[in-house]
Amino acid sequence: MSQKTQARGAKTGDNGLAVRAAAARALAPVIAGKGSLAGLDDHQVVARDRALFKALCYGACRALPRLEALANTLLAKPFKARDADVQALLLLGIYQQLYLRIPAHAAVGETAGAARLLGKEWATRVLNGCLRRLQRESAELQAEVDRDPAVALLHPKWWLKTLRQAWPDDWQAICEANNLAGPMTLRVNRRHGDREMYLDRLDSAGLQARLCLHAPDGLTLETPCDVETLPGFAEGHVSIQDEAAQLAAVLLGPSLAPRPGARVLDACCAPGGKTAHLLELFDLDLQAVDSDDVRLARVEDTLSRLGLEATLAAGDATLRDWWDGTPFDAILLDAPCSGSGVIRRHPDIKRLRRPSDITKLAELQARLLDNLWPLLAPGGTLLYATCSVLPAENAEQIDAFLARTPDAEVTMPADLGWGRAAGAGRQLLPEPDSHDGFFYARLGKRPA
Repeated sequence: MSQKTQARGAKTGDNGLAVRAAAARALAPVIAGKGSLAGLDDHQVVARDRALFKALCYGACRALPRLEALANTLLAKPFKARDADVQALLLLGIYQQLYLRIPAHAAVGETAGAARLLGKEWATRVLNGCLRRLQRESAELQAEVDRDPAVALLHPKWWLKTLRQAWPDDWQAICEANNLAGPMTLRVNRRHGDREMYLDRLDSAGLQARLCLHAPDGLTLETPCDVETLPGFAEGHVSIQDEAAQLAAVLLGPSLAPRPGARVLDACCAPGGKTAHLLELFDLDLQAVDSDDVRLARVEDTLSRLGLEATLAAGDATLRDWWDGTPFDAILLDAPCSGSGVIRRHPDIKRLRRPSDITKLAELQARLLDNLWPLLAPGGTLLYATCSVLPAENAEQIDAFLARTPDAEVTMPADLGWGRAAGAGRQLLPEPDSHDGFFYARLGKRPA
């Protein structure tokens, strides 16, 4: 072997260690319940390893209950708290062996070797021993840990109990959908053509897609790709948005289309997908409010790319210090929620959410509804939305609001071709290769 070939091989091996060490560092705080994948930065690894880096981090979170059960079986004694990064390496090694098409020697050798980059060379022997045992006894060990439904279905016990209570006939299907990566769905900007035209552009670029069944501007890619490869993305011709999220504009359309210049509030607007969709379709005077300055900046970036304008304000939607006193013709309240309908896109939710969070979120949602309703003009429309599948945040939340709000009435269409009736609203459950879990309720304010 030439010196040049040896050098290239060494560099490849170094990259293999580096991407696994980086993934372990990113995963360790999630495992400890002290961080999330929301700010995951794939630029800490070389460009060609970024897809693997994200696959490792997100995939390990999806399979975390099984990975941890297997790790507990493989280890003679648990790692100390200060070695959470080594624990993460072990989980990543197990994940590679069971879920990824990575050669066994790389899954074992490069994962164990990555401990050196963490400054913990002592762990290489432990990791190597555990992962080689898994190689030999994979079927038996998996069968043993999968006796626990929480392990087999890859959800903590409290999540299984909560989903079973909410959806006794569907909870297993929800779990199975949660355990798959969500598809990449596009929203075509009608200002630059319809989705049939864009489908042709995708085909010319060698990208295959299909029409969404329920969202009239939606296309789902057969295989996810980098956004920069999408025709016209930089020019604002297309955006990334799940099919269920696109239905907000469909539901608000009947209220907005006949009223050019309608004054609209998008409360809790970040990251801005629904804000942009409304502005693409309708002539609006739109104010977008969010309490997170960083996320609000993302809304500004999105609107800039699309060539759209709105009034952006940093503010707490449970208060009114940002409001100028002029009523709104329509309000979109995309309320903070458990995210139980988008676990497949944010798998760290399985670890980071707690049962007590659901009660706190429901209380926050009620405060938001009560604070924003007086800002709606008589005859106006409020659309309540969550990416949750839990009744406490959805049907029960709206039923309670209607009971205490005499001038509110349900205006949700009864003949929708998607979702299922859920109290005064409509519930979508996550579906493989289709939409996320989502809830909508459309309410009208009776004239004074």
